[in-house]
Amino acid sequence: MKKAKLDDNIDEKIEEKLYSDDNIGVTVFKCQNCGGETIFEPNSQKMKCLYCGSMFDINNLSVAKERDLDELLKSGNVWDETEVYQCKTCGAKEILSKQEVSVKCSFCGTNNIIKTDEIPGIKPQGVTPFKLDKIKANEIAIKWARKKLYAPRNFKKSVKAENIYGIYNPVFTFDSQTITWYRGVLGKNYVKYRVVNGKRVAHTETRYFNINGSQDMLFDDLIVQSSTSIPSEIIKSIEPFPTKNAVAYKTEFLRGYSATTYNKSGEECWNECKIAMKERIERAILKRYDYDIKVSLSIDTKYLNEQYKFILVPIYVGHYNYKEKLYNFYVNGYNGRIGGKTPVSKLKVSFTVLLVLLLIAGVIFMLMYF
Repeated sequence: MKKAKLDDNIDEKIEEKLYSDDNIGVTVFKCQNCGGETIFEPNSQKMKCLYCGSMFDINNLSVAKERDLDELLKSGNVWDETEVYQCKTCGAKEILSKQEVSVKCSFCGTNNIIKTDEIPGIKPQGVTPFKLDKIKANEIAIKWARKKLYAPRNFKKSVKAENIYGIYNPVFTFDSQTITWYRGVLGKNYVKYRVVNGKRVAHTETRYFNINGSQDMLFDDLIVQSSTSIPSEIIKSIEPFPTKNAVAYKTEFLRGYSATTYNKSGEECWNECKIAMKERIERAILKRYDYDIKVSLSIDTKYLNEQYKFILVPIYVGHYNYKEKLYNFYVNGYNGRIGGKTPVSKLKVSFTVLLVLLLIAGVIFMLMYF
């Protein structure tokens, strides 16, 4: 391939991009053809040179593996190939590789990015790489915005690629076998009839009964959001992420993207996961019985073979400021599902209310005079 012509200061712009990885040793981020900077390209799942367009495979890929939960709870490792930067405007914290500095905050679009001394924590075991590029994410966001009936017109026009950024969001996934012993009291309603003043009248009686037994369940890759930068309900609304097929972490996947920091410990996330497991276990137990009322249910669960993965999942974040308030929307960088909040136009709402009132008035007029 013909080399691209580079300007005189290219050596100052492009530094030697090296990092060490447990699996493959040393990797060079320079383009092998022109020496330019390479980034991860979602459509091809390869590295692409920003200068000459050359494409390169990411070598030695493997599947991310689970690790024992005890290792997470005792972990003191740090992710030493990255640095944390914080936006002074909205407070969002993002992880960047040591070779790059974001010029804009992914969440609000301002340039107020400062380096912090915060330790970014343990290194991810795996990555679900971006499958959709920024152009496709922008198309999805535009279609979504146009369907928002009460959103201001300016909002719909402002959805554009310049306001959308790709970030990797940190999540923990947990596996566990569980054995649960339970006991409780349930009630079943029955309709009875009796004669009152010569008329047959129905009334409801509840019969209560005791339950007890055991329930075995296997949980695999339950996702727990480990960062508060993106609300948990948003993550759930744009799931799923194929964390079971996540590849082992490589720095290449972050080239051209950033990642948010996690601010909940592994222990906190494991406790959240156990709450989710408990809810599922209780639902499974109650499905075994024909009942109408749950009086009480106590469970005692034993967790076996607990394992975890720390995974980065791909999300495009879009931002919009409306009347001095920030609104974000989020696109799943793997399957294109989108969620988020939009501003509401008071004028459109008022017009709808007025239209409804006129329709009601019209119906009343028709009923009174026709």
